[in-house]
Amino acid sequence: MAGHSKWANIKHKKAATDAKRGKIFTRLIKEITVASRLGGSDVGLVLVVGEQHLDLLAGDRAAGVGDRQLDRLDAALAVDVGTNPRMRLAVDKAYENNMPKDTVERAIKRGSGELEGVSYEEVRYEGYGIAGAAVMVDCLTDNKTRTVADVRHAFTKYGGNLGTDGSVAFLFKHCGQLMFAPGTNEDKLMEAALDAGAEDVITNDDGSFEVVTGPYDFAQVKEALAKAGLKAEFAEVSMKPSNEAELTGEDAVKMQKLLDALEALDDVQDVYTTALIGD
Repeated sequence: MAGHSKWANIKHKKAATDAKRGKIFTRLIKEITVASRLGGSDVGLVLVVGEQHLDLLAGDRAAGVGDRQLDRLDAALAVDVGTNPRMRLAVDKAYENNMPKDTVERAIKRGSGELEGVSYEEVRYEGYGIAGAAVMVDCLTDNKTRTVADVRHAFTKYGGNLGTDGSVAFLFKHCGQLMFAPGTNEDKLMEAALDAGAEDVITNDDGSFEVVTGPYDFAQVKEALAKAGLKAEFAEVSMKPSNEAELTGEDAVKMQKLLDALEALDDVQDVYTTALIGD
């Protein structure tokens, strides 16, 4: 595992997330709406890649929102969330970010058709950043023409280039990631994580720890670790790169500008990269 800058990258991402709290609400509302539209216990994560629809995940393994959070929703909506793994994750994150209950419920109802609202389509764009680092951009949009133009412009302006469908997706794995700070009790973390169903616990060169889970096991592992007194500094269901390359100096600065530009786009939900930004 790449070393000294791993924890620094996580702290930077967390700081960036905290700084755009308002935009997080918009992104989560979109995510809840789309998850509600897909609906059902056998929901799959269907991404529109170009003109292709790819079924990324399927199954009825519900994970994501604790019982105390389901209790905050109206009974009928709680049933929907409880049988829709993707929506459970989105609602969990919404409440972690202090989104009001009424806002969550309206987003669910828009997705289910009970309320009128914008219909969003999922689109994934793939490309290359500085020094050939792979970049994957997940979007929710009501206008693909606008979105692809914005994404292409950001890539071009900041030294990258937009690739073709499938050009870098194979370099990432869909999974849950929980990051723990250097100094965390390794033995305690290892035992609790594996007992809860984690796939792996990785010790980074900088002393931080990464717990990797299946996407639908994420919430149960996170909750089990919290009960054991182990609170993750950063936790999300993400696209984990299979290999990472560290960028330093001017390349690191340029790459960070590209990532920031993509993150700032209104239609962008998440940005993933194989680049590790060095000091």
